[in-house]
Order: sequence, then structure tokens, then C-alpha cells
Amino acid sequence: MFIRAFRRCALFVLACGAGFPVAAQDTAEEIVVSASRREQRVFDAPAAVNTLDAEAIRAAGPRVNLSEPLVRLPGVQALERQNYAQDLQLSIRGFGARSTFGVRGVRILVDGIPATMPDGQGQVSAIDLAGAERIEVLRGPLAQLYGNAAGGVLQVTTALGGPDRIEAGLDRARSDTQRLGLRLLGETEGFQGAASLSRFTTDGWREHSAAERTLFNAKLRFEVGPSSRLTLTGNVFEQPHAQDPGGLTRAEYGSDRRGAAPLNLAQDARKSVRQRQAGLLFEHALDGSRSIGARLYFGQRDLFQALAIPLAAQLSPTSAGGIVDLERDYGGLGLQYMRRGLHGGTADFVAGVELDGMRERRRGYLNDGGRRGALKRDEDDTVWNADVYAQLTWRFAASWTALAGVRHSTVRFDVDDRYIAAGNPDDSGDVRYRATNPVLGLTYHAGDTLNLYANFGRGFETPSFTELAYRSDGPGLNFALDPARSRHWEVGAKFRPGAGHALDLAFFIIETDDELVVESNAGGRTTYRNAARTERKGMELAYRRPLGRAWRMDLAWTELDARFAGGDSDGNRLPGTPSRQIYAGVMWQPNQAGALSGLTAAVEAVHVGRIYVDDANTDAASAHTRYNARLELRKSYSRWSLATYARLDNLGDKRYAGSVIVNQSAGRYFEPAPGRSWSIGLIAELRR
Repeated sequence: MFIRAFRRCALFVLACGAGFPVAAQDTAEEIVVSASRREQRVFDAPAAVNTLDAEAIRAAGPRVNLSEPLVRLPGVQALERQNYAQDLQLSIRGFGARSTFGVRGVRILVDGIPATMPDGQGQVSAIDLAGAERIEVLRGPLAQLYGNAAGGVLQVTTALGGPDRIEAGLDRARSDTQRLGLRLLGETEGFQGAASLSRFTTDGWREHSAAERTLFNAKLRFEVGPSSRLTLTGNVFEQPHAQDPGGLTRAEYGSDRRGAAPLNLAQDARKSVRQRQAGLLFEHALDGSRSIGARLYFGQRDLFQALAIPLAAQLSPTSAGGIVDLERDYGGLGLQYMRRGLHGGTADFVAGVELDGMRERRRGYLNDGGRRGALKRDEDDTVWNADVYAQLTWRFAASWTALAGVRHSTVRFDVDDRYIAAGNPDDSGDVRYRATNPVLGLTYHAGDTLNLYANFGRGFETPSFTELAYRSDGPGLNFALDPARSRHWEVGAKFRPGAGHALDLAFFIIETDDELVVESNAGGRTTYRNAARTERKGMELAYRRPLGRAWRMDLAWTELDARFAGGDSDGNRLPGTPSRQIYAGVMWQPNQAGALSGLTAAVEAVHVGRIYVDDANTDAASAHTRYNARLELRKSYSRWSLATYARLDNLGDKRYAGSVIVNQSAGRYFEPAPGRSWSIGLIAELRR
């Protein structure tokens, strides 16, 4: 597969490159920060990193789920589950594909504040897509410098300041889905601010999948003197009701794709969440070449979840019940020092320290038809990390740049069991994981339009508290789990032959020892184990070019061969990882006055390869290709601007599984996606 992908890609590049004029690089290219922790162009970043701007995010849909825009980026799989009680399934180069809820294996940051907890578990439901200015995804070895569970890094930056304006939006879609949004932005001398409020409701495409959410975001920035600035962020996320339809068996998937699992109905499986978070970022320039930065954040998250577990199975003395009641406090701080222009202006250096902590009060109760019963679990869970990192970039020759970095991480878990009863002993304990991970890179600047790079790095991923929670051979936490340790190799090229043209290509190999994989998944409870070894090989291509004056083409192509290497599943594909994903879009935007001014039309195709559902590869969600179309019209009237859009997804009414539940022991693997779907929207903006 790997060789075939290389040949196909080489032919594609040659075919496309034949029509490229060689010209100066596009100076308006997007800016990224994740590769070197400082602003630089995507072309200059020595890593596989891509971005989406606000226009691309808005064009992807009603801005409810990250799966809408992320399908446009290579190397990223964001599988829509049609289940707001479990969130979407996000993975980068196969890291995170095992997750049954939440996000694993990917570090998430929003406006510089971590949305991933110290144990490696993250959440994306509280991200305000309507206010997002940029989404940035870093893949490959350099992501390892972000610490535990950094199979990739996803950074979201929200808009701030600009001309004073107020924006109101309404989106409507199938299944009585609606999103209302209000956003305020403005700035004065020394101050920029933004605030947004949105309300989302849906009856759900599937039975027992209704949900409602309210999201508030605020971001304020103050210039504190000529060389310092302070940024304050705040976020409130309320999800009082989200039903869980569960997965379907192969037979149910074929007969009633919109149905819910019977046990999920009988036990009224559902989830409610309330989260509050605040953050502070401080930046200070010591002089023209030296700067320091600091971040401080804290938050609270309360969760109530009713799981689909038979009542009889909950009566065991070692059972934790079928209802989860969780109270979480979390926070952290970070300090960073940056020095530019070392060694005669040829080197940049950055170093920092990060401390993060999380404390949970976790209780479990019997779930009797959706009603809370007797107490079955009561414990205090604490996890913290202490990390230090350093990174040096040195342009040691006119055409060569070297990069070296290292990060040392310590992650400690502590459990204080408060529920001790007959047949249920004290499950208290603690475990500590440590790792030192280096990264090395080399970039060859072949000219003003071509960069070639190669990177190597080591990474590690500890189990999360959710993965430590249960074991298959008796009571107690699964402290026998080891962290997964990986080795990443990557080579890539970036080509910018002219304005509006961009081609990014990367090949990678990843070897992982003790990969964390799902052992069993039943009744909302998942146990994990360490696999002997896994291997990932793949190719990623991002390509953009204008087609005449009014047309543009975008392509994102991913090939991923992720397999077990050893053990009972030797040679099998890692479940949850599609072997191929391709996005292709063509947009028409006539630049003329009159009736067609402000008009945009686009069509796109999305292909997702086969996704196996278990380690044994006994079944799979079939490969599929779906087609979408979009029409948008923007008009300005004095201080007002109006944008309306209409979108049709899955034009061919293709039947396919949006995602799978890995290793679901009852065979309920499949989470079906909707057929032909529509959405419409209106955004009105008033400028002062």
C-alpha cells in the first residue's frame, strides 16, 4: 500500500506541477504557531501542519461539530457519531481512534489554553466554531514536544477585535436542528474584545438522540504598556440533556438505521454536562530578541451520565453501577522563554515548563430504568503532570536549517477509594509514569518555492483515568497498563510555485510499543490492554490551486496503513482507522458586479475507506463516497452585511456508517450517518 501510494502521489504531483508557473511565493499565506511555538508561515514550518481560516470553517456547515471543517485537512479523521452524549471521534494518523467517547491521543488547545486534561483525555464539545478565526493541526514528530498523548496537536484560535460590530446568525437543518448565535467584537486603543453566545437544539436523526447545548465564550486583550499584553478568556458550556442511542448490530444497521439500541432505551442512556473555565495569558517582550510568556487557567466540569448496563449486571459486588456522577476541578500554569537571533541571527531558542492538575470526585450508582439507585462507587481521583521542554532551531547554512528539541514529562495518578464493602475491597493506589522524548529535524530550502524536510521523534501516551477505571480479571483499577511509547519518522515537501498555489506532501512511519487498545466494550463500560506492537505507514497530501479567475480547487488525500505487529492480531488493521480518506472540492466565485456579486457555489466529494470494528477484523464499515453542494450569497447595504447559504450533504443518499464503536462486545459496532440532508442559514452583521 505504501509504495502504491507513493507512486500515485508522485504521478499526481508531476501532472499538476506541469501546469505551474514558477513565481515568487504567495506572501499572504496562512500563519501557524504550533511547529516552533512562534508565528511563521506554513511554508516555513518544518513539519506537516495545515490550517483552516474562518471562511473555510463557515463554508463547511452550521458550525456545530468539528467534523464539518476537519474533513478538509489531510491526516485527520473526525467521524461524526450522531450522538451528542459521546462527542465525535477524532484521530490524527490513527492516534485516538480507539476512543469510545471524548478524545484520546490528540492534544487540544483553545486560545493557548489546554482542552486536554493531564491524563490525555480531551473534549471538543465546548469549542465555539462560530467564533473560530483559525484551526491549526500539527502532525508528526514535532507534535511530541507537546507532551503526553500528543499523536497530533489541534489548536483553535478565536477571533478578537477588529471593527466594532455585532453579528447574529440562525442555522436550520434536518431533524428539527437549530443553532442561534450572537457575537460582539470591538476594539479601542490598547484593548480588543469579543464575546459570543450560541444555543443549539436537535431532535436527533436517530431515535433517542435529542440534545441541547448553550455555549458562551469571551476573550479580552489589554495592551499593558508598550511591550506587554494580557489576554483573558472565559468559557461556559451547558449541555443539560443529550440522549445516547448506542450502537447497532449488523442486522439492525441493515434494517433500521435510525433506531436505537433496546438497552439504551430501557435504561434511558443519556448525559448532562456543565463546564466553566477561565484563563489568563501574559506576553512580555524583554527586548527586540527576547520574550517571556505565561499562562494560568482553571475550570470545573460536572457530569451526570446514565449508561446502558443491565440492572442484573450492576448488582455484582464489584460493579460500579450504571450511573456516573462526576465533579472535576482542573487547572494549570505554564512559563515560556524565547530568544531569537542567537549565533549571529541564525538561531532561535525556546524553553518552558508546564504544570497541570485535575481532581475528580467520581461516584457510581445503580441505573434502574434511568433512575438513580444505590451507591456503588465513591472515590477521589487525582492526576498531575510536570513537564519541561526546550527547542533550538539553527539555520547553519544558506539552504539548511536544523531543529532539535526535548521534553521530559512526569505524570502521576492517585486514587483514594471511599467505597469499601463486602466483596469490594479497597481499590486505592497510585502510579507514576515518566518519559524523555527527543525530536530532531532537518530542512533543505531548495529555493523560494520549495522546502524539503525530515524529522524524527519519540513520544508516549499514558492511560487516561477512564482507561484505568476497569479491569477484566476482577475489581480494582487497571494499574497494570503501561504507557504506549512510539517512534516517528517523517519526510515531506512544501511547494509554492505561485500566488494561490500550494502543495504539501508528507510520508511517515510510526512504530508503537504497548499501544493502548480496547479489550472489551459492553454496556457503556470499556476495558483496555497493551498491544504488543503496532505500525503505521502513510501519506498525506494537501493541494490547492486556482482554476482560472473564478474557480478554485482544494484536495486533501490521506493514505493510512495501521496494523498490529505481533500478538494474536498480528497483521490485522487497527480498528477505527480508515485506510483512505479523500476530500476534493471545487468552488466558483465570480468576481463581477450585478446579480452575481457576492455569490459562491461549491461542490465537494468525500471518500472514506473501510473501517474495521475490532482487533480480529471480523467486520467493517464499508468504504463510501458522498457528494455535497453549497450555495452562498453575500450582500452589503451601508453598515449592514447579510450572508445566506443553503447546503445539501450526501446528495446521493448514500447509506454509510459515520463511525464505529471499537471492540463492542455485543456486536453493536455501527453508528449510522444520515442520508440526504439539508441545512440553511442566515448571518446578519452590523458595523458601527
